[in-house]
Amino acid sequence: MLFDKVGITVTSLCAIHCILLPVLLPLLPLLGLTVNHNHAFERVMLLFTMVLGFVALFIGFHRYHRKLYPFYSLFLGGFIYWQRDVWGHEYEHAVLIVGASLVVLAHIMNMRLCSQCESCDTEHHADEPA
Repeated sequence: MLFDKVGITVTSLCAIHCILLPVLLPLLPLLGLTVNHNHAFERVMLLFTMVLGFVALFIGFHRYHRKLYPFYSLFLGGFIYWQRDVWGHEYEHAVLIVGASLVVLAHIMNMRLCSQCESCDTEHHADEPA
């Protein structure tokens, strides 16, 4: 569940960064600061988020719940997030919010499924010979 919490945090911070950067970027020169909008950095952060999400969901899937739908939410959210430029600049924020929300939802579903499954460890180990 630690990976899920870190995944939620990283995804949320990434989405906030992407949404607020266009607002803050014009203000930076007033403060004497300059920053380039780096698409490569955003892609690397998204890939990091997806790898972290996959690891967290796989641990939950393997140890506890054996449900695939958190993976669907994770990959759909990542795909939508990755394709945000395709929709055009006017829809970029909405697409970011939808994509990030689906990734966060995947982590929340995984945490809930893991916490609901109290007897999973004993059931999986009952099949093994003593």
